[in-house]
Formats: sequence, C-alpha cells, structure tokens
Amino acid sequence: MTAPVLDPNYDPRSDGAMREKGPAVRPRHAATLIIVRRDGPKPRLLMGRRAKGHSFMPSKWVFPGGRVDRGDFSAPAGSDLDPRVEDRLKLTARHASPLLPRALAMAAVRETFEEVGLLVAKPAPPRPGAGPWREFLDIGALPDLAPLKFVARAITPPYRPKRFDARFFMADAEALMSLERRPDCGELDEIAWVDLDETLDMDLPNITRFVVQEIALRLDDDRRPAPFMRFMQGARRLEYL
Repeated sequence: MTAPVLDPNYDPRSDGAMREKGPAVRPRHAATLIIVRRDGPKPRLLMGRRAKGHSFMPSKWVFPGGRVDRGDFSAPAGSDLDPRVEDRLKLTARHASPLLPRALAMAAVRETFEEVGLLVAKPAPPRPGAGPWREFLDIGALPDLAPLKFVARAITPPYRPKRFDARFFMADAEALMSLERRPDCGELDEIAWVDLDETLDMDLPNITRFVVQEIALRLDDDRRPAPFMRFMQGARRLEYL
C-alpha cells in the first residue's frame, strides 16, 4: 500500500453528525486496539460493523475501542506496558494524570472484550472486580498490556457532537487467550477477520482508513513514529510523535 495520504477534497463531516452551533465539545480520552493475525498468506485485521441505528458513524466498519473509564486506572493487570510504549504515550498526555498511559491501554483491552468477546489477557484465578471490569476478571483473566504497541493518535474535529482524543494500539493475535469469541459478548453488529489489502474497499470512517494504511507500513517497519491527526483553526494538521 502507499503511504497514508489525506484526501484534500475529503470532508470529514461526512463521517457522522455535526453538533449544533456553540462551544466545541471537549474531547474525551479513548483507546482503540487493532489485532493482527499473521497465520495465513496475508495479514488479517479484526474489525466490526457498527449498528445502522447508531448516531455516531452508523454502519461503518471499525476497530474495537471506546472511551476510558474510571475503573481503567485501578483495575489489576497481568503485565505492564512496554516502557518504550509508555514513554511515547506520556508525550501525548503531558497535562494529564501520570496513570493515563496505563489506563488507555487497559481501556483498549477492555473494549476489545466488550465489543468482540476476545481477551488480550493472561490466565489468572477469578477475582472480584468493579464496574466494567467485573465480568473480565470473573472469567479468570488479567489484561496483558506488554504486547500492545502505540501506532497513532487522532482527535475528533471540533464540529462533532461527540469528540474523542483516541490512541490507537496494535497487538498480534498471539496475545489473545483464544481465537474463540465468548458467545455472550459483542456490541458490534458483525465481526470479521479481514485481509489487510481488502479493508480499504469497506465502508470505513476516514480515520480508520488512515490507520489501516499506517498499519500496512508499520508491519514492515515497527520503528515508525506514530502519526497524530487533529484539527486546528478549521484545518487538518498531521504530525508525528
């Protein structure tokens, strides 16, 4: 694939609803996890389709992810983030809690479980948990943060009614406890492992399309700096972290 290029004629407002006039909504911290399978002739990415009745990006194919929950700061984990990953995340959260890098990784793992029923985790004795972590910990698993790599950051444009400051992580499917999904989990309408070179033919949000292209490059060079896309004074700005 070619390097990520933002289409100069693309209007990102087409990805979802616009907010009413007024002050911009403050973006909330969020995390997304791209899981890559390499056990076939081509790399495959885990993706899910959002329900068509959703107010935010309906019917779009996305990676599992969502906003950081308070419990993500204190829930136990089976491993720590790679120090290099943690240091890079700290650069994206200079004025936030020092615990935010870990909480972002925890949110990515938790949302993957909630949305697609797969565990990036290590086996552990079942233990009590609170809030959104109760079911995860009760299964007998602890989040495995060590395999996660930081690959991109993006902030939703200011004219959106819902805004997120999202960090994108990537992990190989070998980090999953099992490829079998838990039957009682899954918030996305349809879930599939998609060949990397076929993903761009799907109905993707603009930022997802951009990240897919970045993943294609990163599979060949995992030392690449992470792209950071945001909007300043009405214009898109792309930097590298």
